[in-house]
Parts: sequence; C-alpha cells; structure tokens
Amino acid sequence: MNVKEFAELMNGEVIGDPLRNITGVSGVREAEEGDITFISSPQYMRYLAGTKASCVIVKDPIPDLAIPQIKVQNPQFAFAKVLEHFYPIPVPPPGISIHAAVADSASIGDRAAIYPFAYIADGVVIGDDTVIMPGAFIGEGTKIGKKCLIFPNVTIREGISIGDRVIIHAGTVIGSDGFGYIFEKGEHYKIPQVGGVIIEDDVELGSNVSIDRATIGNTIIRRGTKIDNLTQIAHNVSIGEKSLIISQVGIAGSTEIGDFVVIGGQAGIADHTTIAPGTMVAAQSGLKGQIEKGIYAGSPAIPHATWLRAQALFGKLPELNKKIRALEEKVTRLEKGERS
Repeated sequence: MNVKEFAELMNGEVIGDPLRNITGVSGVREAEEGDITFISSPQYMRYLAGTKASCVIVKDPIPDLAIPQIKVQNPQFAFAKVLEHFYPIPVPPPGISIHAAVADSASIGDRAAIYPFAYIADGVVIGDDTVIMPGAFIGEGTKIGKKCLIFPNVTIREGISIGDRVIIHAGTVIGSDGFGYIFEKGEHYKIPQVGGVIIEDDVELGSNVSIDRATIGNTIIRRGTKIDNLTQIAHNVSIGEKSLIISQVGIAGSTEIGDFVVIGGQAGIADHTTIAPGTMVAAQSGLKGQIEKGIYAGSPAIPHATWLRAQALFGKLPELNKKIRALEEKVTRLEKGERS
C-alpha cells in the first residue's frame, strides 16, 4: 500500500508524496526505509531529523519535513490501525481437537476452535468463532459468547457468564472462591461462596488476573473494561463500563466502581468502597469509603493537587524542622530573659 491508501484507511490527510510505497511499520527511532511511524508527543519530535521512515503519522503538520505526513486527529489510534494491517490476528482452523476433553452435553458454536488438552465440562455453551487454547478449563454450566479468545491455561470455573468478544490472557482464573470466613470457637469457618461472575462484552483481562465469584449474587465486570496483569478482584465487586484497571491493583469485596474509572498500578481499594464514575486514581494509592469524582493520590488517598503540594513540602521537612528547633530555642531564651 502507498501513503494515500494508508491515509484512507485512517481517514487522514496526506501532506507530501501520496504515492510513496509503505512496506512496514516501526517506532520512530527504529524505523527503516519503507516503514510508517508516528509522533504522538512533542518529546519524540527530535528523533524525526534522523529517522529513516518513509512516512509519519502526526496530529499537526510538521514544517520542512522531507518525508510524507498523514495528519489525523489521534495518531496513536491511527498507528493501532496500521499495526492491525501489518499484523492481523491469525484465525485458527475451526474444529474440536481429538485431544480436547469436551462433554457430550456441551454446546460448541459454529467455527469455534477447541485446542488440544482443553477441558469443556457438562452444560458449557461456547459461542460462534470463539477460540479455546490448550490447557484451558471451562467449568460446568459456564457460558462463553461469540468471538472470544481464551488463551492457554485459563481457568473459568462453573456457572460463569462471559459475553462476546472477550479476551482472557494466559493463567487468569475466573470464579475462584471469594475470601470469606467467620471466626467461631477459635476457628476461621469458611463461608460458602455460591454466587457467580458476569463478564460483559468487549472486556479484556490480562494474564494472571484473579476474579472471585460472589458469596451470593455476582461479581460483575461491565462492557468494555480492560484489566491489566496480576490484578485481584474480590467477591461481589462491580466494575463499570470502559474502566481501566492497571497491573497489581487489589480490589476488596463489595466495592462498586463506576464507568470510565482509571486505577493506577498497585493501588489498593478497601472493602465496600464506592468510586464515582470518571474518577482517576494514581498508582500505589489507597482508597476507602465514598469517593467522589476527582483525581486522587497517596495512601490514604487525597485529592491529587493536594498530594502534589504535600510531596513538594515533604522534601523540605528536614530544613523546616531545623528552623522550628531554632525558633523554639530562641523563644526559650527570650522567656528566660523575661523572667530574670
């Protein structure tokens, strides 16, 4: 494809030679002749002078640039479209491997692909075009929608509901028991965890995510939410639509998270917390209680602007402490002088 054709693919405007041929895609520093690249931040502009790329995707035209440009509203999104062109997701041949264990009562949709050593239990329903890779376990009565991609060694326990176009990466466990115990007669007595998990359409779960089943009712991950690797989601948690949960976040039981919430890596959310839609939580923050819409940081979390001022002050504390001690000594001397 040439520059003009790529511009049409991403609904962009060509600046420069529209017929230059594009044969690959790369980052601006690694690009070779024939590659298309992109610039999304001013800090990368300095690399354009030495780039060997044959075309660059930009938000605003760059004056005096020798190579063609494609002007778009969102360069990163346009670059994602280019990557899809050069690296399409392979479509495995449909069918059930003779080395897979599939219960007779399971319902497998058209063009679904079940790889060797996958286990599909009684009453499972798998939608059209869904792919189940080796070592996956799908428990009794679980329903998986259309065009889902279940990577190797994923465990989906019994009675789980998964929507369409869901991606679940390797090692993730959905529907493990919630962590519920009651202390009685010197022992931690296990509370039965008899609820389920509902994962709606277009959710993506990273590797080694753990989503606990509810005690009763359901743990719910709503449409379009993306959850990074190594995240723990406890029983009866509800996460709203199109939220982003970054790696190593821990969310305790019965927490309610609104739509379009972003939670940074290693943040901890206490049980029964409610987070308003549109809230942003910085990495390593700790939250508890009723969290109104805003940007938060710190542990316990406070509004981000206040946290920034506090951090600026924190580095000055030794100097301030020294001044306070000097003032205290001066006051002490004055007081002694007044009494003498």
